[in-house]
Amino acid sequence: MSVGAATAPPRGLGIPERIPGRACAEAAEAERLRPAAQRSATSAGRRWPEEGDPYRTAYQRDRDRIIHSSAFRRLQYKTQVFINHEGDHFRTRLTHTLEVAQIARTTARTLRLNEDLTEAVALAHDLGHTPFGHAGEEVLDRLMAEHGGFEHNLQSYRIVTELERAYPGFPGLNLTRETRHGILDHSRRREKAPAEFGAFRAPPVEAQLADLADEIAYSAHDMEDGLASGLIAVSDLEASAIFRRHWRTAADGADRRVAVRLLLRGVIADLATDLIHATEERIGASGVEEDLGSGPGGGGSPERAVLLRGPLAGLTPERERERRELKAILHESLYRHPRVLEAAEAGTRLLPDLFERYLDAPAEMPPHFRGRIETGRLERVVCDYIAGMTDRFVELEHARLFPGSKPARAAALPRSRAPAAAAS
Repeated sequence: MSVGAATAPPRGLGIPERIPGRACAEAAEAERLRPAAQRSATSAGRRWPEEGDPYRTAYQRDRDRIIHSSAFRRLQYKTQVFINHEGDHFRTRLTHTLEVAQIARTTARTLRLNEDLTEAVALAHDLGHTPFGHAGEEVLDRLMAEHGGFEHNLQSYRIVTELERAYPGFPGLNLTRETRHGILDHSRRREKAPAEFGAFRAPPVEAQLADLADEIAYSAHDMEDGLASGLIAVSDLEASAIFRRHWRTAADGADRRVAVRLLLRGVIADLATDLIHATEERIGASGVEEDLGSGPGGGGSPERAVLLRGPLAGLTPERERERRELKAILHESLYRHPRVLEAAEAGTRLLPDLFERYLDAPAEMPPHFRGRIETGRLERVVCDYIAGMTDRFVELEHARLFPGSKPARAAALPRSRAPAAAAS
């Protein structure tokens, strides 16, 4: 049976036949979704054939496999901006991912695109992140310079296609081609794309939305965390047009904490609304939803959409400029703040020690990683193992392998916060 084929709930399980199955969900997609949307019933399928699920569509099944993966759970203890132990209220890579998925779902639902596919890509987009955020990625890329390098987006793809170990018949999660394409396209190293994606110039529109939801989420949420940490002040952000526009309203008579939350919601709503309207206009102007018969895309709007040279999802030029302006300010004032760099360096300086130790003594790695050395390069296996570690496991493992070494932690953030008047 093909992955996309409709099926009724299995008999003999004590389940009433009136309970809707996957066929009902696929029929609802056919009725509700716009022509440019991907439909799970016509998915290109999975690398390894599997029976379709009686209740879930193919993309819903992808989403659930990602949520249940071990790589997804490890995001709880991976850095977004602030190291996990620095505070209970700062974003982790997991909470960031959930917030990206929320924005992605809302925009996809409003545009009548496939919400489940959009959510699956959003939930998987950061699975390949290293411990200690982008600083950890830079260290691993340097250590792997002579062995193919390292990029967390490509690592996300490798996790869902090779590294997860959950099924006896195949490696990875065996996701649909559309979900894998969306995950891969988050990468900037397109030259490493598998041959099956070579003909496509763009990923599904749903994946494009997930990518932009990521941009919106971290710009707004990192701004909130930066203000909450006391590392940046309102004055640092006043050069941002979108900040000024929403801060005037948010700060009018509100408690500072409430004002920051109002600011956050305003910025997200502003950018998400613009994304919805601009994408609607782009889809209309592209012609992909016109009845072109058996054109170069095979006549189907989703197929034509991935053959276009440029993306269909996007912000208006004005809002894109404002988003980039805010991102540049955060990069300079927060991401490169001495305290943030110090905390990241304290953790990442442990990674070369671990890398060299595992190269010299592969037996220190778990058996399922050691077993991969027979079919893969030792350096890549070691890199995969370290990339999958959480921040705290790096510290624990380094302490185990190098007893007596100094703990790798920067000084804690101050508990006292600057008064609202002083900060503004």
